[in-house]
Amino acid sequence: MNKRSVPSIRLVAERAGVSVATVSNVLNNKPNVSPDFASRVHLAVRELGYVVSRAASQMRSERHRLAGVVVPDLTNPMFASFVSTLEHVARLDGFDLIVVSARNNAEEERARLDDLRAWRPAGLIVIPCDGALTDRLPQGLGGPVVVADRIPDDHAFDLIAVNNGSAAASIAAHLSEQGFADCLVLGTSLGITNVRERWDGFRAAAGPMRAELIEVGIDDDARFQLLEERLRGPNPPRALFALDHQTSIAAYRLLGEVGLSIPHDIAFASFDEMEWMRLVSPPITAVRQPVEEMAQAAWRHLVRRLEEDRAEERKRDRKQIRRLRCAIEIRGSTLPRCRTSRRSETA
Repeated sequence: MNKRSVPSIRLVAERAGVSVATVSNVLNNKPNVSPDFASRVHLAVRELGYVVSRAASQMRSERHRLAGVVVPDLTNPMFASFVSTLEHVARLDGFDLIVVSARNNAEEERARLDDLRAWRPAGLIVIPCDGALTDRLPQGLGGPVVVADRIPDDHAFDLIAVNNGSAAASIAAHLSEQGFADCLVLGTSLGITNVRERWDGFRAAAGPMRAELIEVGIDDDARFQLLEERLRGPNPPRALFALDHQTSIAAYRLLGEVGLSIPHDIAFASFDEMEWMRLVSPPITAVRQPVEEMAQAAWRHLVRRLEEDRAEERKRDRKQIRRLRCAIEIRGSTLPRCRTSRRSETA
């Protein structure tokens, strides 16, 4: 056999001197296969280096043990942690996952969803690029879809997300209590429902503090140029709040380039907490999302949907929404009066 060729189940059957059906029964642990035949099949598998095609067996199976996961960007630590937790809990339930990234592009998300359809997954867990997920789902996908983190524009999906508004409101109240007269709020786009909810929550709780929003987009150099001009201007804001991690890390880098000291010149807070925010000096005030809990809840909900029998199929029309509480970590980046103070709360 050519070293580059892949051994087939038919080749295993020929080596063992049995039928293809017998090889399939042995590999799938079916009963009523003689020990002699089973021994010959396992020996042939080892000699040939045969590997079972999981995709092919799942396509033939009445019930697939395969689920799809779609995220906007696997380079984002939050989404990577979400996927890592999903992989662990799915394996405990005997499922494999197909994970794809949309690279923060709605059209690529559409294409990746269409690609997933060929695998016939039992169901999907999706963190969509924006609220228009319904328009990008292909026909004939089948199976339940659970949306996590980012909120779709319609209510056609089960949803596991966080209390974006109340968490952002806690940051606004904290900054106002610290005496900051104004705060510049940065977000990628209000077209992402999470960002819109956070902005609405912050603005509602700002009180006498002036709140100004700049949408910086995703990798939009021109908009960050406008932000830089605002920070270098004669009246830079006294506080800055970033509504997502991608914006946070870019804004933090820009503050250093502009030469604004945290928190002496400007207070800085972020909605998404990441490990680096605890390691810099001063550490960053941040909203910590329960990413692992969100992933576990999304998986449990998908499994419940998969386990519904035909008599309960009508329950799928009653979509369920669950909102999780975030932790608010107050740190030195927003405490100019006492840089070493730290407290934690939930929202």
